[in-house]
Amino acid sequence: MKKILKGIFLLALGTGRLLSQESTETKSGRLDFTANIQNNHLWRGLIITDKPVVMGNLSYALDAEKKWKVGIWGASALADDKDNTHYKEINYYVQYSDGRFYIGLWDLYNSRNINTAVAADDIFSYSQRRTAHIIDLRTNYTFGPSFPINIEADIMLYGGANAGEVILEPDGSYKKNRYSTYIQASYPVIKDQKVNLDAFVGAGFALNDKTFLYGNGKNSFDIVNIGLKAGKVIKITDHYSLPVSMMAIWNPSNKYARIQLAATVF
Repeated sequence: MKKILKGIFLLALGTGRLLSQESTETKSGRLDFTANIQNNHLWRGLIITDKPVVMGNLSYALDAEKKWKVGIWGASALADDKDNTHYKEINYYVQYSDGRFYIGLWDLYNSRNINTAVAADDIFSYSQRRTAHIIDLRTNYTFGPSFPINIEADIMLYGGANAGEVILEPDGSYKKNRYSTYIQASYPVIKDQKVNLDAFVGAGFALNDKTFLYGNGKNSFDIVNIGLKAGKVIKITDHYSLPVSMMAIWNPSNKYARIQLAATVF
């Protein structure tokens, strides 16, 4: 009888452990979201806003390995900028990543300060001539461990009337898109330490025009983003750690510099 009871106990214990593991796997699941707070928002050498920003990213993995994902990324400033406009953005994306190679197609919509004379302020408008949406193709690749440089290349494929991406004929009809392109190389100067450090340099040009979005509007090619980014993880409790970073950027084309402090809350 004791052997039978012992067998039932061990079976129940094993089943409990199995159910616990399954529960943990279910909780990790395919659906996830994260939140960041930053003192500003810097993007490809541009200052999107100088005000503190809260960012959120909701994603769903389409496969068990979580290489394919669809998602919604959004951000909002916590105060108006000095021009009395308020930064708000909502983006949709589909992406693939295997750890070293990444490709994603993003639909960007920044509703701050839309000039209705040239662009529609309707989030559902995808007019070739007036949409404020930008369809952005993003790629990057990290080489092997012996040469861990990361190369990024991003092209604006469609839209962007409010950003000056759409060029019109004298009669106001659609002529062309600039296809502003951003390329960047980054390198881990210090890695696998308490504080890691990356260095990067980015340049811009247009595939279909003499000027491009990221520069000063005078040159066909320019360095627009030089910087350093340091990151570390602060242990708050045994079950919670806070990834934080500090980034310094310089834009030689637009002649400004900024410091960014950021934290991934969860």
